[in-house]
Amino acid sequence: MKKVLLIAALALGVVSANAQISLLGSKPFDNMSVTVKGAAVQNMTNTGAFWKNMRANAGLEIRKQLTPCFGLGIEGDAYFNKRGFNFHGPKNVVDMLYVGAFGALNLNNVFAGYKGSPRLFEIEAVYGAGWMHWFAPKREITPIIINAMISPDYNVYPDDELTNFFMSKAGLNLNFNLGAAKAWTVSLKPAVSWYIASPLPKYDRRNAYLELGAGITYHFKNSNGTHHFVEVKPYDQAEVDGLNAQINDLRAQIAKAQADLDDCLAREPQTKEVIKYVDKIVYKDNTGSVRYVHFKQGKSVVTADQLPNVQQVAAYMKSHPEAKVDIKGYASPEGTKEINDKLSKDRAAAVKNLLVNKYKIAADRISAEGCGVGDVFEQPEWNRVSICTIDKAEK
Repeated sequence: MKKVLLIAALALGVVSANAQISLLGSKPFDNMSVTVKGAAVQNMTNTGAFWKNMRANAGLEIRKQLTPCFGLGIEGDAYFNKRGFNFHGPKNVVDMLYVGAFGALNLNNVFAGYKGSPRLFEIEAVYGAGWMHWFAPKREITPIIINAMISPDYNVYPDDELTNFFMSKAGLNLNFNLGAAKAWTVSLKPAVSWYIASPLPKYDRRNAYLELGAGITYHFKNSNGTHHFVEVKPYDQAEVDGLNAQINDLRAQIAKAQADLDDCLAREPQTKEVIKYVDKIVYKDNTGSVRYVHFKQGKSVVTADQLPNVQQVAAYMKSHPEAKVDIKGYASPEGTKEINDKLSKDRAAAVKNLLVNKYKIAADRISAEGCGVGDVFEQPEWNRVSICTIDKAEK
């Protein structure tokens, strides 16, 4: 018994060391499971016909997993009567009932750590204790029955200790956790049980029986959305302070952007001044006609809403065969000089390609060049543009 207590204390120490992780999913009704099980049972003193005289039991377990390493549960087993089980007992279909509690220690998680979800195969050590009741009238108890169920030393037991007695159980669960969600477990459950009846409360072969069982377990869904514990990354105070600083910086940026937006919305419209500015810079002594093709930031594709401007240029040039068009592409000041130079060239080329390929204007009537960052408009973002200046030709 001292050895058992020593091993249990050592195991609990290992559990405590491995349990120092943050877990999501440990509310009162999280990590609950139910198991349906069955087994073949044989008294370990009945060596002459060990396999032949095995009997069956069936039962139910309800468990609460307290940590990835340790769980507690209750169980109940019904033992089915089999005449010829080395005794002449009652004729009930179920002649014995067991009710008890147990603890289960996940050896994989204890010694290798929890990996955030159950492994495909795991081993648990199980120990439990409870109460056994045998449905047999006291007067029917015979030396043969006592020999089969308790001990060959039947003469040392008073009658009132033979129909209700204390039991303990130790065994292993060989678990196969199935599916992506790990909601189901199929287990092999070998165990040994001992009848603890005074005055011989001994963990020996005379008071024991072997149980070879299997079970199917369903793990109920947790509040975290899974069927198991979820490991949460722990943060130290330095990491928390750094994250808070980033959040505060982002809030300051949002506040500044909101202030700039409010200031922009409060301004008077500048449309009239812009038009004068455009007229002064673009028109060349009133000898040309101008169209503007605007682009999105960082893009050189003519969008559908800008096609009418290109079509107007094409229509004029078709009706004036001697006219030519000068296309200058511009970019707004965001980005590097290399990127803006390329964007401005690509925007001028995009308009030229539309005139040539879509509207069949001769390429030698079109000049196109990129001019880098533009200052045609006062608003920088309006300078994402290709300006088409048509040189009119008199017929």
